[in-house]
Amino acid sequence: MAPQVKADELVPHPVKDQLPGVDYCVNSNPSWPEAIILGFQHYIVMLGTTVIIPTIIVPQMGGGNEEKAQVIQTLLFVAGLNTLLQSLFGTRLPVVIGGSFTFIIPATFVALSSRYNTYLDPRERFIHSMRGMQGALMIASILPILIGFLGLWRIVIRVLSPLSAAPPVLLVGLGLYTQGFPLLAECVEIGLPGLIILILLSQYIPHMWKLKRPIFERFAVLLSVAIVWAYAAILTVTGAYNNRPPQTQFSCRVDRSGLISGASWIKVPYPWQWGAPKVDAGDVFVMMAAALVSLVESTGAFIAAARYGSVTHTPGSVISRGAGWLGLGILLSGLWGTASGSTVSVENVGLLAMTRVGSRRVIQMSAIFMLFFSVLGKFGAVLASIPLPIVGALYCVMFALMSSAGLGLLQFCNLNSFRTKSILGFSIYLGLSVPQYFNGYVITTGDGPVHSGSAWFNKIMQVIFTSPATVAGIVALFLDSTLARKHVNTKKDSGRHWWAKFKHFDKDPRSEEFYSLPYGLSKYFPSV
Repeated sequence: MAPQVKADELVPHPVKDQLPGVDYCVNSNPSWPEAIILGFQHYIVMLGTTVIIPTIIVPQMGGGNEEKAQVIQTLLFVAGLNTLLQSLFGTRLPVVIGGSFTFIIPATFVALSSRYNTYLDPRERFIHSMRGMQGALMIASILPILIGFLGLWRIVIRVLSPLSAAPPVLLVGLGLYTQGFPLLAECVEIGLPGLIILILLSQYIPHMWKLKRPIFERFAVLLSVAIVWAYAAILTVTGAYNNRPPQTQFSCRVDRSGLISGASWIKVPYPWQWGAPKVDAGDVFVMMAAALVSLVESTGAFIAAARYGSVTHTPGSVISRGAGWLGLGILLSGLWGTASGSTVSVENVGLLAMTRVGSRRVIQMSAIFMLFFSVLGKFGAVLASIPLPIVGALYCVMFALMSSAGLGLLQFCNLNSFRTKSILGFSIYLGLSVPQYFNGYVITTGDGPVHSGSAWFNKIMQVIFTSPATVAGIVALFLDSTLARKHVNTKKDSGRHWWAKFKHFDKDPRSEEFYSLPYGLSKYFPSV
């Protein structure tokens, strides 16, 4: 006789507008001591990208350790400003606004421009190439500012369905796989223990050791970084890397970053600190492409942060408002001279999922830490000198959690539909395959696959098509908008009916609760 099955065991998991299991949503706050510690943890997580970007760009500009430390301090300062502005007046989601890997290609394009070859002194070359980047960033920021504040971006957001949003959200995190384990493997003896300890603290120990307060999963990053950093310091002091190759010593030792010696004790970054910006048309167009790609990737991160902050789907007008403030963030990056534009920090979105704390207050506390340590350079440099393999271990978990937000959107879709499977599979595959082709071509030949008569146009194509999220988003949105559009089941299969009530700001009362501006500003800047 066949075993009887209870009826409720056959019922599928219900669809949730707001992610359950989050301890603190956007509007709820932990205690002040806990918020301060969690804010410091977000600061630690965003330091990796803040250090990596100048480490790549500054040497190509002619700068050394002193210039790299200055750029890191400036990038931290602007990130703190932008994070506060976005959390107060932008989307109001719990996101950190930091430097973007997307701007490495245009920054390199500017730094290696032949017009700077006349400057033989490395410091002088650095200053002039930085001015060129500043001018390009400031002009390029006009694009996202106009797209955002004129409400053009909300048109794109309103066309999105859960099906067309899932691939770009997924690949915002998954597309950064080269920054995860490859970075960890540069010193596997400290990177791999860091990854193992982080997973044990955040995933296993909380289930094995029940505490009244969630200590391990909430502060796993701080605990794992402290343990592995101390372990790396012991290896350094005992001479484990004395006779190793220079690259190994740079990756493994805790005293090879050069940031502490290059950083100033106290210095407040200020606009035009490198001199008056310079503008070149070709540089501007390449930076505009990067600004547009950054906007696409940030939109995916906004959607993920909304899920992990346990709020409803963000209305298009709110994301458009956030896009405008993101453009202003790029403008501030150009004014101060950070050598990189601004975007939503993907790793910090992943940290929201790990801690299950989506509080806006925590993110604002992290912004205060950014401003504080950017001014006190020596103290900030100590933390910024964390070996990058430890950062790679954090990325392996944070980027993965960011990616899983894209998979979570599929609950709204009909996964038994062949149309859904075709759009989903094809967009994700091309989102990975096309950037791999462009990157592989550059590695093989030293140049991109597009060979027009214009160097800046070639770089624009390289910027756009090396972004997995952008490629996947373009393909998914096109297919979802054109494939079997008039079929009776298309709307339901794509999950559009689940997001219909969030298409306009005033259709769901929860939008006012989560996304309205403070201090009565909503009446001056209505979200419609």
